[in-house]
Amino acid sequence: MSTSRLVVLMLIVNIAVVLGGVFVNYQMIKSASLAPATPTAEGDKAEAGDESESAEYLFVPVEKIIVSSRGEDREHYFVIDLVLQGRSDQERKKLESVAPMVRSSVVANLTPEKFETLRAMPIGDVQQRLEKALLDDFAARKVVVPFEHVLLSKMIVQ
Repeated sequence: MSTSRLVVLMLIVNIAVVLGGVFVNYQMIKSASLAPATPTAEGDKAEAGDESESAEYLFVPVEKIIVSSRGEDREHYFVIDLVLQGRSDQERKKLESVAPMVRSSVVANLTPEKFETLRAMPIGDVQQRLEKALLDDFAARKVVVPFEHVLLSKMIVQ
């Protein structure tokens, strides 16, 4: 056999191997994405039971809440962006309509604190504190809470 025929034969064999590999991978991905998730172990059964409780969520931002805070030598400002997390079956307008009350509650809750105290708090603590304050404010005013959680998406300190 001549060298050129041998090179062409090797090229054809390599192309066949690559195409076969692509075909097998495609079939595996296709069957994995179409196969229903069936619980096989006890852990999977617990997860399958949780599926009925899990839900999709709707997120509505409440942006640019400005809070002033006293420092030792001067006034400081926090710019806070929150996100209200509600169930997806809720109307977006209900979540958007409580934005003024959320802003008021955040400002009222954080303004009395000293700058050093707020600055030292971890983000998770600030988020939990704001969520608790909002829930307490809504309960005190006897307003239905249209959100499940309050997420802190941005906090800028000046």
